[in-house]
Amino acid sequence: DRGVDDVGFAQLGCSGSSIATPHMDALAASGVRYGNFHVAALCSPTRASLMTGRNHHSVGVGFLADFDTGYPGYRGAVTAEAAMLPEVLRERGYGTYAVGKWHLTPPSQMTPAGPFEQWPTGRGFDRYYGFLWGEDDQWAPELWEDQHHAELPDRPDYHLSEDLVDRSRRYLSDHVSSTPNRPFYLHLAFGACHAPHQAPEDYI
Repeated sequence: DRGVDDVGFAQLGCSGSSIATPHMDALAASGVRYGNFHVAALCSPTRASLMTGRNHHSVGVGFLADFDTGYPGYRGAVTAEAAMLPEVLRERGYGTYAVGKWHLTPPSQMTPAGPFEQWPTGRGFDRYYGFLWGEDDQWAPELWEDQHHAELPDRPDYHLSEDLVDRSRRYLSDHVSSTPNRPFYLHLAFGACHAPHQAPEDYI
């Protein structure tokens, strides 16, 4: 599964766009395409719906994870009573991996000391690498791995999207080489299509 914030279906070649998106088109052609998912106008509520299969208000994320209004539909975190997809899959023997944007952790919990219940690793993912906020600098993001800060890779022309793909490959390589018969679920959520719009130079 892949998440791409602020990208509409009309911007993908596989949905009829004139924009060239050959890699996304190839993924769509070789995978399962769902055509009846209703998004909210904001990222946290949409991700909450995607992860739970339920209406975002019914799981407590009617608005961004940055805000807790005190009302049940707007708590800024997915309620513990709502099962999330990685929790269900992990119970059934899957290896579960999240890479990229999360934005379902309240800001007060984004510390190296937790609490970690609303982090990806607290909601069913075995491993996590990415950023917890709604947006981050694509050249110098604040990265987390599992439940601790991660150092920015020291390489020329760093861009977060490439780093996320590399980490996804590493997680899946580790999984397949260690437990080749065990199924896996990878949630890859890019941040580059969301503000700030910072594309690599060769794309500009």
